[in-house]
Amino acid sequence: MVDTQVHTHSVGGPLNTTRHRAALYVFTAIVLGHWAEHIAQAIQIYALGWPVPKAKGVLGLWFPWLVTSEVMHYGYALVMLVFLFALRKGFVGRSKKWWTLALGLQFWHHIEHLLLIIQASTGTNLLGRPAPTSIIQLLVPRVELHLFYNTVVFIPMVVAMVLHMRPSREERAQMQCSCALPVGAAA
Repeated sequence: MVDTQVHTHSVGGPLNTTRHRAALYVFTAIVLGHWAEHIAQAIQIYALGWPVPKAKGVLGLWFPWLVTSEVMHYGYALVMLVFLFALRKGFVGRSKKWWTLALGLQFWHHIEHLLLIIQASTGTNLLGRPAPTSIIQLLVPRVELHLFYNTVVFIPMVVAMVLHMRPSREERAQMQCSCALPVGAAA
């Protein structure tokens, strides 16, 4: 039997062992809240016919600066990146591959937000555009692009969590956390 302290240290401490499940739940709640804002904004634009500048999600209606603050958007992209990186050590096997995919996609999303915050901070926009513009935003409008980015990060994240909760026998033996459902349990 391996010493628990050595195991805990070897995979990143309690965040990826005894507190992995709780950390995943907190992270998921944060991600879902952010998702809800993007979905609300899309509904405001496409279902309710609001002009893009008026469509601010739910919180943005009361706190409009949330939508226009590049600092807030970059901060969220950075929080996502940090959580995806920090929680990665708790995953094994197939779930780790999917989580790593989400991490890689979020890294790019973070780069796009970094580019936006640099432009907002310097007052010099990409290709002389009237507003800060990310690279892919040259091809896809910002609202749709960020809904897309959040989707392509969220999907592999969910796949990873499902596989993590339902590991194969070999993966279960490698796990250091208690995230796995009991064998034969319904989700």
